[in-house]
Parts: sequence; structure tokens; C-alpha cells
Amino acid sequence: MRLQLLSDLHLETEVFEPTPAPDAELLVLAGDIDSTWAGLEKFRDWPVPALFVAGNHEFDAREITQTWPALRDRCARLGIRLLECESLVVPDRAGQRIRFVATVRWSDFDLFGPAQRERAMRAGSYFVKVMRSTRNGAPFDAAAVREESLICRDWLRAELVQPNAGWDKTVVITHFAPSFRSADPRYGAQPGTASFCNADDEMLPHADLWIHGHLHCQFDYVVPHANGATRVVCNARGHARRGEADGHQPLLVLDV
Repeated sequence: MRLQLLSDLHLETEVFEPTPAPDAELLVLAGDIDSTWAGLEKFRDWPVPALFVAGNHEFDAREITQTWPALRDRCARLGIRLLECESLVVPDRAGQRIRFVATVRWSDFDLFGPAQRERAMRAGSYFVKVMRSTRNGAPFDAAAVREESLICRDWLRAELVQPNAGWDKTVVITHFAPSFRSADPRYGAQPGTASFCNADDEMLPHADLWIHGHLHCQFDYVVPHANGATRVVCNARGHARRGEADGHQPLLVLDV
């Protein structure tokens, strides 16, 4: 299957016109498309199916519990398939059945191990304040983010080890990165990096391809393991004023 990949467009402030990639069979939107949701309109009636995993900024200044049903409704009216803690099997032109396993996978702040969790959560409080979101009426703080992340993590782990029900390949889509390998080189091993990457390396062998966003830089690397290898790709655009969009490929297509 040929997948076009876009993420971190930040259309609430950025100017960007998405264009369908020639010969793509499916579009993956890996989060942070537009914090106002207005930019999702650009993907209405896209010529191929569109799968969307929400990013953290889709929840900006919103109540988390109310956002999910509202965002699902908005996406359904636009013809976009929103996935959260859900799997979907899609056949491609060649007859392969591709399983998409998708979740936001919020930060659990354990990237550098439990001993560094408190420090990472203190650093992460800055990013949570930028969101200005609530959950059940209380601030969506680092502790609440971690709680949500563990729900995502537990679901993802259980889903990835499900007995094969006839699919040929597995593609994982998360907004947050699955490994320190995806750390932004501008910041490296700083505590704040745990707000962007999780230590989900042990799950990589269960996927043929792992797509993520959130980091405002581009990655395409292969992780070898006993089962073969997993390709990890991020095609985030980020903020042009900071030079983050320089390496973005708007027509990038991945073969699964």
C-alpha cells in the first residue's frame, strides 16, 4: 500500500495547501493539523481514504472528555476516519490487508526511566500549560497526561500481540514518538524530550511501519530486531519561521 503522510501542519498559524500525492492509496494525518480544527476542511472529499490520529494541539483550550465526541463528529462530516485506541484493516490495490493500529499515545514521561520521571514531568508542565486544556473540569496537567498515556500504552501493547486475523502488514500510527531515536537533535537528552518521545522500543518488533508526528523534524530510520526490521517515519512540517519546514516532503509516499 502507498501511504501519503502529513503531520504537524499547525494550520492555525501556518500557511500550507495540501496536495494529494500521485498514486497514493491512503492519506495518514498524524496529528497537530490545526488546533482550531478549521484546517481539517482542506481534507474534505480527499481522493483517497484519510486516517487521522489526533495530536495534543487538537485539544488546545478544550475539555478533553468533550473533545473526543466533537472531533469524531467533525471528522465524520468531512469524510475523515478518526482513530483512537482502534485498529482498522484496509485492503490495498494488490490485495494485501494492512492493519492500522492507532492512538495519540500521550507522554508517560518515562523516556529516561522511572527515576527521571518526576524531573521529566516538571519539564513537561510547560507544554501542558501551552495547551490550556482540562479533563473533567480540572487542569490537564502532567499527571493527567501520564494517566491518559498509560491507557494508550496498555491498549497498544495488547492490540499489537493479538493473533493474526488475516492481515499481511501492521502499521502503527501515534502522534508521540515511540523511541529516543526520534529525539529532536536540537534538544537531545534534555528532560523536555520526554514530552515528545516514549520508550516504546519493545513494541517496535510488532510493526512493519511506525508513523509518528509531534517532533518538528523529519525522521526515516530502520530498527532491526529478531522479527526482521521496523521502519519509523516522521514527516512533520512544523513552523516555517523556525526553519522546521525545510525538510518537509508534502508529497511523501511510503510503501508498505
